[in-house]
Amino acid sequence: MAKIHPFRGITYSAEKFGNDLTELVTQPYDKITDKMREQYYSRHPNNFIRIVLGRKFASDDEYHNYYVRSAGYLNCWLEENILKSAETPAIYVYHQEFEVNGEKIVRKGFVALGELEPPGKGVKAHEKTLAGPKADRLNLTRHTRAQVGHIFMLYSDPQKQADNALGEAIAGKEPDFVAKDWFGNLHKIWTVTDNATIRVVQQAMMDKTLFIADGHHRYETAVNYWQECTNKGLKPESNATETFKNRMMTFVNMDDPGLVILPTHRVVHSITNFDFDEFLRTVKENFDVEEIEFQCPSCRKNQFEETMEKLAKFGEQGKHSFAFVPSSRYGNKILLLTLKDESIMDRVITEPVSAEWKRLDVSILHKLILEDILGIDTQALEEKRNLYYIRDREEGFEYMNEDEKVIGVFYMNPTKIEQVKEIAGAGERMPQKSTDFYPKLLTGMVINKLRFE
Repeated sequence: MAKIHPFRGITYSAEKFGNDLTELVTQPYDKITDKMREQYYSRHPNNFIRIVLGRKFASDDEYHNYYVRSAGYLNCWLEENILKSAETPAIYVYHQEFEVNGEKIVRKGFVALGELEPPGKGVKAHEKTLAGPKADRLNLTRHTRAQVGHIFMLYSDPQKQADNALGEAIAGKEPDFVAKDWFGNLHKIWTVTDNATIRVVQQAMMDKTLFIADGHHRYETAVNYWQECTNKGLKPESNATETFKNRMMTFVNMDDPGLVILPTHRVVHSITNFDFDEFLRTVKENFDVEEIEFQCPSCRKNQFEETMEKLAKFGEQGKHSFAFVPSSRYGNKILLLTLKDESIMDRVITEPVSAEWKRLDVSILHKLILEDILGIDTQALEEKRNLYYIRDREEGFEYMNEDEKVIGVFYMNPTKIEQVKEIAGAGERMPQKSTDFYPKLLTGMVINKLRFE
């Protein structure tokens, strides 16, 4: 059961900045590279990077660190009306316009507060979490007493009750705020304060099961902070919805045609004594291998595109396939790997997991190739010792050209939304980086400042 509430969101001041926030907002914290952070800093002196993921310095200590600076920026910007709190509780309609493979797509959702539940007690998660990111986000929450990033929640409603009610509420209206993200996608926010509309949305969500699409660390952090505040005897402000018992979330209907999952590819590096011929011999034990030769470096691009088209077709046919592009120092070829038989996974995985989990492409790749052949075990994955995760295909070639430690790139098909629903619904967690819901939800369009007595 999903209990949602309107809230008095904090946004950038339209009086100071207008309605275009492109120079002020950021990608989610876990998608921001060091290079991106510096560019965000240079975009505008009030860019939200200073709050969500500020610079760290060698001189930082317990009293002077980026969490303290984040809280300082937030409080200062509120005092100076750079950021403004809404006077009336609202639900925020959030649309994202983007392209995938030349197709224009609009993903529709809404931002509201969702009542927290302990993990496993209602909200379904599908990815494992790591201690480091949770500690980082908890420290930021403690200092800012704010929820600055979104949790991307999915629910299923073929009748689209909430979508239809909110669509009517914003029909013919210009968005309150717009922004283009790092990749050129357009984000739009409308503020809905009409009580009748809000009640329709609340009622429509009452019987819905929620699935975390993105923000697993943020959700568990919110639960930990709620329990921490309760143990300390802290009291939320009376009659306020902006409390530590609720968390800012963006809700997207699984039945929305704009819901897109992209694959996350694996760049493999720093494998000691890697032998390509031995790898090829070993991988053939469990995979049918098609070796695609190309005659010259300039030919590789065409061969790669043809291989990716074939990979996509294999995925549509239910095959478990991967394209492995080795570094050019291992010769002029691309490997198309297809699992010989799903029963192989039943044999090699003895842990108590479902057949559906064993048949995830990411489970197959991680177990049969990354772990069993290349020696990248669970601990190495958690410590990110041997993998870079990428979305853009070209980035894999850039890594191979620039980093001699890279042995190659495994290209994958995307996880299907039906698999997310099935795995999460059964209470299981997928391996890290199993899903990439595109585009990401921008940080800084609207945030939630917690209210205490």
